[in-house]
Amino acid sequence: MPDKKSELVVLWTSGDRDVALKMVFMYALNAKIKGWWDEVTLIAWGSSAKLLSTDSELKDYIEKMKEAGIILEACRACADLFGVTSQLEDLGIDVKYMGETLTAYLKGNKKVITF
Repeated sequence: MPDKKSELVVLWTSGDRDVALKMVFMYALNAKIKGWWDEVTLIAWGSSAKLLSTDSELKDYIEKMKEAGIILEACRACADLFGVTSQLEDLGIDVKYMGETLTAYLKGNKKVITF
């Protein structure tokens, strides 16, 4: 019987730049590049969406994540509240209502880690 595909969802809710650079982004990118996980999804939710919309270094990191094949998503309700929906979409992030999606991730085979 073949092994199941390993799938990680990184739920990023912190507006702290150091948390983003020194944990969330570093781990997510390395997890994909080094093959620790077959599939990696990064979700920007809450104040992380606002931080991402204004920080050029984080935006550059997002490009590296896209190139590595990381799935990028953001909570539309949060992005709308912060007025950053179009900025996130311009980065190539799939901005959508995430409640049902996150619930499906939690109930399914994906592992979810939150920062």
